[in-house]
Amino acid sequence: MTSVHTSARTPTRGKPSDAPARPIAWAMLSRALSVPLILGLVCFLPAVIAAQPGSGVRDTAYWLQLVLTCYAGARLATMILSTRRRLLQGVFWMFVYIAMGVAPFAQVVIGQTPTPMVGPRQDLVTAIAMVLVGCAAYDLGALLASRRPLRRRAPSARGSGGGPALAHPLRLRLLVLLAFAASAFYVLKLGGPSVFFSSRQEINETVAASGVVTEGSNVGSAFIKGFGQVPALLALLFYTRRLATSHRARRTPSTVLVWVALVALNLVVNNPISNARYWFLTVLMAFVFTAFPSSAAFYRTVLATGVVGALVVFPYADRFRYEEGGQRPVQSASVFEPLVTKDYDQMVMFANTISWVDTRGHTYGRQLTGSALFFVPRAVWSGKPEDTGVRVGQWMGLRMTNLSAPLWTEFWVDLGPAGMVGGMALIGYAAARTDRRYALAVTRAGPGSGSVLAIAAPLIAGYTFILLRGPLLQAVGKLAIAALCLVLITTFREQRAARRR
Repeated sequence: MTSVHTSARTPTRGKPSDAPARPIAWAMLSRALSVPLILGLVCFLPAVIAAQPGSGVRDTAYWLQLVLTCYAGARLATMILSTRRRLLQGVFWMFVYIAMGVAPFAQVVIGQTPTPMVGPRQDLVTAIAMVLVGCAAYDLGALLASRRPLRRRAPSARGSGGGPALAHPLRLRLLVLLAFAASAFYVLKLGGPSVFFSSRQEINETVAASGVVTEGSNVGSAFIKGFGQVPALLALLFYTRRLATSHRARRTPSTVLVWVALVALNLVVNNPISNARYWFLTVLMAFVFTAFPSSAAFYRTVLATGVVGALVVFPYADRFRYEEGGQRPVQSASVFEPLVTKDYDQMVMFANTISWVDTRGHTYGRQLTGSALFFVPRAVWSGKPEDTGVRVGQWMGLRMTNLSAPLWTEFWVDLGPAGMVGGMALIGYAAARTDRRYALAVTRAGPGSGSVLAIAAPLIAGYTFILLRGPLLQAVGKLAIAALCLVLITTFREQRAARRR
């Protein structure tokens, strides 16, 4: 009898009986949060916007935009409440909900857009419908990816290759040296650190006066900026992950000192004062998700608060874009006014692009080819395509052509409706597969502090805002530099990389 009672009580002691406590607690918490979160994103916020006064017409565009907003809100709520960290998918739906859902819905209700719409109202209806179809295709691609099992690399017997992608220790040190050298050249080329704490306008003027920009081509300035910022960010992310996941690294003074130096370097070249808001958002999200790789609560908090930040903070975060005398005054009678007067022109630009394609025809891969060959200067390629947003803006007769060209638009211009659906499905598939592999990479059983995917996924997630906003020709430069750096430091030799732990 004693042995029976002991075996009965044994499961109640120690860790095995406590293992289900956290999932059960989160399940109860998620049920408590699910109702107000879904009601807030899907019902309350759209209802508040619909009640705003304005001259908007409640036609087909209005109802389609409402459906898109509610659909994106429901999918965002799903991402937040999911027990899995779907990093890339969560950021995608946060962008869609704000930039393609809430903001355009406010514009339809109030009857005002950040950029004039030159075509008929039917083009706006088509744009909203195509974004909705593209989102459904993205979901379909993600669903197909979830049904396909992941293939894990089988390391060789001697650990000579075949394992997960890891950062080679020596090459990572070389990346740190490259980061300091390239950033120092970037800082000196622009006249010293003080320039980076003035304004974006002064930075742009300094770059133009430095001689790296030739008439009609920004390849030189793009390379200087890219190599001055991206290696510094990547080096910081790798050392941040090492400190976050390795007790030994935190007890090593040299590692801590290098991390502190990289933080100081990034505060100069990647600060929010002299950089575009979308780029600083990339830096911030990549750093946060690298520093807290396994915190599901932190992931959910970022997605939930990101909606509030996009509505309230982001439209006013460009106060450092201009010098003090040239700053745009902040005047807003409603919290929704910035959504119709400033940054969120994605939907109306899609409508304008549809009008432009109707008059000029599809480009059949020309625009995407120009984005892929961004590094070719116009002096070599005289017929190199311009940014899609710039081309549409010139056709519209606008003087300011720094306009967005969301990813749906890029596919539409080159490949039409079928190409857009196929492109969005492929992106959804790739995002879901990457999310699943990232979830494995950040677990304790994953490849450790040197995992390349554990760095690449947060960086891509943050950069997703830039890729989705477009134009691609402007966006691919830094992404290509990041990919080049990651390829150069990657190894599949597990035993060598394991020495870093």
